[in-house]
This record gives sequence, C-alpha cells and structure tokens, in this order.
Amino acid sequence: MMAAPVLAAQSLVAGYGGRPVLSDVSIEVRAGEVLCVIGHNGAGKSTLMRSLFGLTRPVSGKILVDGKELAHHVPRVLAAHGVALMPEGRGIFPGLTVAEIFDLALWSGNIAAGERAARIDWVLNLLPPIKAFYGKRAGFLSGGQQQMVSIGRTLLSRPRCLMLDEPSIGLAPKLFQDLLQPIRTLQREVNMAVILVEQNVREALKISDRVVVMKAGQVILDTVPEELSDNARLMELY
Repeated sequence: MMAAPVLAAQSLVAGYGGRPVLSDVSIEVRAGEVLCVIGHNGAGKSTLMRSLFGLTRPVSGKILVDGKELAHHVPRVLAAHGVALMPEGRGIFPGLTVAEIFDLALWSGNIAAGERAARIDWVLNLLPPIKAFYGKRAGFLSGGQQQMVSIGRTLLSRPRCLMLDEPSIGLAPKLFQDLLQPIRTLQREVNMAVILVEQNVREALKISDRVVVMKAGQVILDTVPEELSDNARLMELY
C-alpha cells in the first residue's frame, strides 16, 4: 500500500482581505520527490506556500500532513511534524552574524541544547562555503551567500518536507545550481520531500521529479519535467 503524501492540499481556496487568490487547488508531494511549482507572476504560487505552512488561513479546503488534518495548522505545529519553509526574500537579520542566525533558528525550533552543535556541523558540511563567513554579519554578505545562509538555517530542523519559495532571486544560474545540487543530494539520501517554487524554470526542472503549472490561482497542469522540454509548450502555458 502506498504511503500517504507527506504534505497535500485538497480543494484549497485562499486569499487576502476577502479577495480570493487560490481557487480549488489540489496538490501533493511524497517522500523522496522534488515537486516544482511554476507559473507567471500573480499565479498564486507564494500564497500556496504560505497556506501550506500555516501563514495564510485558507477560506476552505483541506491541508493534510501524512494524510491527516492537523488540529492546529500553524507554523509551530508544521515544524514539529517536519515541515520547513524558506520564504521568498531570504528573511535574514542583517545585523546578526551567521552564527547568531543559526543559534536563533535552533532556539526557535526547540532543538535540544545537546543537539545544536551537531546540527550546525551537519549544515556546514552540507554547505561548506558557509564556513568562510560563519562569523560575519549577514548584512555584509553577497546575495548568494545570504541565500545559502537562509537555506542552511531552514535545514537546521532536518525537515522531512522542505519548501523553497523562489530561491534563485538575484542569483546567476550557475550559483543557483551550486545551491540546489547539495539539496538534491540530501533529498535523495534521506528521502526528503521538496516543494520548489521557482521562476527560473529551466534550472529548476533539472532537479525536479514532477512539475505543477499554476495560472490565475489554479493548477492547470501536473506533469513530468520532460513534457516541458519544448520552449513552445512552455510559452503556451504562460
């Protein structure tokens, strides 16, 4: 019998101030799968991520973790169930050092004090370039370095399901791949589920197992990356 998806939405409707953004969206990601969500600006991708992580309260529909609805669908509870979100825009504190940002993430994630050093070592080995600027204030780092810190901070919780919202913003394609390849390797090693929202479609599809296309708040296609290798097909969808 196939295991339930790690994270799923069923007939989700969500928006802001009474204005709907998502309309009847159903989506799921399973253990060991990288799901790429693409679509034009305003398609509802970030609203979907915020809803899945409990930052935006849906108007209707269900959100399931391991096939079950949670009593309280809020970030703290999602994190306890192994779901983590790296939000769009990095969201780091420029006045803190990387070490302080990691310490804050471990504290807020309720990671036991005795485990924290091992978690930091694990992330630094996964993303070794961070070691060179670990003691520097985040505000003095390049965009790529800040993005690496944001990903590293998110991975400190060792999530079963990792959600990445536009990790390529401001990055060259080569640097984007340098960031994503270690995550792809880790994902395969530990059977982690990944939801990747991305505008850099070509680069994102290189590491994806399945792709969902959104348009005007709805899912219009659920397919495999190979089906979108044709530029004409992509232009038709956009």
